[in-house]
Amino acid sequence: MTHRLKKGGRRGLQGLAEELADRPKSELPLNRSQTPLKDFSSEILKRQTVRRKDLRRLVPLSDTTIYELEQKGQFPKRFYLTPRCAVWPLEEVLAWVDERRAACETGMADRAPHPDYRLRSANG
Repeated sequence: MTHRLKKGGRRGLQGLAEELADRPKSELPLNRSQTPLKDFSSEILKRQTVRRKDLRRLVPLSDTTIYELEQKGQFPKRFYLTPRCAVWPLEEVLAWVDERRAACETGMADRAPHPDYRLRSANG
């Protein structure tokens, strides 16, 4: 059974509410806490992908840096849904971010050396 809201959709919702009120409880749709999809949420997350625009929001690195990290095996590899649509697995990207955060908190992250100001020229 599908209900479409048209202009004056409130009447459609009232009709749906009346129709559901007439049904026995055993035939009513499940509420959100009982939905079968709750069991599949981890499976859905494993299959979720992000495109480049969303990846930039999650990981503020340049395209070149991401490409270089992928080539070194230090970042999740992209794959192509179509010849021009590259995506990254969301779960792997989030795990990578968590690994980087943990490495920084434990002091194990690779960091650029501080510049040696003594090597600067005196003229400027």
